[in-house]
Amino acid sequence: MASTNTATRHHTGEAGPPTRPSLIGWLAVVSVMLGIFSIVTTEILPIGLLTKIGSSYAISDGMAGLMMTMPGFLAAISAPVVTVATARIDRRLMLCVFTLLLAMANFLAAAAPGYWLVLLSRVVVGVVIGGFWSIAAGLAERLVPTEAVSRATAVIFSAVPLGSVLGVPAGTFIGDLAGWRTAFVVMGAFTVGVLIMLVLVVPPLPPHQTTRLNVLRGMLKTVNTRFALLLTFLIVLAHFGAYTYVTPFLEQITDANSPLITVFLLVYGAAGIVGNFLGGAVVARCPRVTFGLAAAMIAAATLLLPILGRWQVGVVALLLVWGTAYGAVPVSSQTWFAKATPHAPEAASVLFTASFQATISLGALMGGVMVDRTSPSTVMTLGGLTATLMVLATWAHFARRLTWPSNT
Repeated sequence: MASTNTATRHHTGEAGPPTRPSLIGWLAVVSVMLGIFSIVTTEILPIGLLTKIGSSYAISDGMAGLMMTMPGFLAAISAPVVTVATARIDRRLMLCVFTLLLAMANFLAAAAPGYWLVLLSRVVVGVVIGGFWSIAAGLAERLVPTEAVSRATAVIFSAVPLGSVLGVPAGTFIGDLAGWRTAFVVMGAFTVGVLIMLVLVVPPLPPHQTTRLNVLRGMLKTVNTRFALLLTFLIVLAHFGAYTYVTPFLEQITDANSPLITVFLLVYGAAGIVGNFLGGAVVARCPRVTFGLAAAMIAAATLLLPILGRWQVGVVALLLVWGTAYGAVPVSSQTWFAKATPHAPEAASVLFTASFQATISLGALMGGVMVDRTSPSTVMTLGGLTATLMVLATWAHFARRLTWPSNT
């Protein structure tokens, strides 16, 4: 793989990754991480504000959950389409364009007089997710030396739990103080700041591999890629089918008020940061064990929530388990795709992003239907059962004695 990348860089005139650590390289990594943080926070911000936004427009919790369904659905489409359409454009320019669109989407949501405009802003968010994630997920190797790529990747993916530990609780807190619209204004202003940082510290990134649709189709022929799709589908469906409606659960079952819910979400997010770095440290060596253990922990937490979630101590304990487990999920899924297709890193990121986001959309939609027709406890139980299926699928991969390509 190293020789392939070297040849490609020679052909395109790209200098390749730096040979020694540099401050500007790590600042570029941090700027990409903050870009993903902005995206993740914007995407899941409605989770903490779900009931407030629903009340503002006089709609049900399930209907409000469309704010989670729309971005995932559009991201799944835009990930391959936008990446292929912009394959010959400098990746730094595309990162900046997507970040600008994200800021505009936040401001649109804040000013929307009708719910349909909020959903329109979420369509834009979906396009941004698909494009930005597909480019950014595999950028670490182009920003830092080879020996620092693993650490840089963990830093980039730390944006996912950071969005939970800081973004969602902070958004909920701002929503309590000044209204949910203010939370989107603050998020838009923060995104503008990220855009400025990207412009200042990210070097030019001319495309060194052209991602084409036939490359994506070819990836689907490998059994490891198909397993990556199956595992990602099951675990993300389980997680977002349940987590999207954790606020109604905490309100109705735990009888928690808004400040306490903010604390609970902080606990979950803090555990997610720990899980991200723990998962990132071991997933390259033990992808099946890491992914399977994360699924088992999510299954245990969501299955036990309807039982223990009536007490605050039980909620805290289970959210710690859940957060730690989910923190390892994005880096585990991305690593699985990357190991399955080592010669096409951006294509692997596209497939990872599309499958991940499509399942977020489906999970939020199915959870919304269930929460309106049954109860938040039922949604948690179904999430736990789906996560259990993922554990069984991981075991099946191990039982078949499947191996990764020899050059990973």
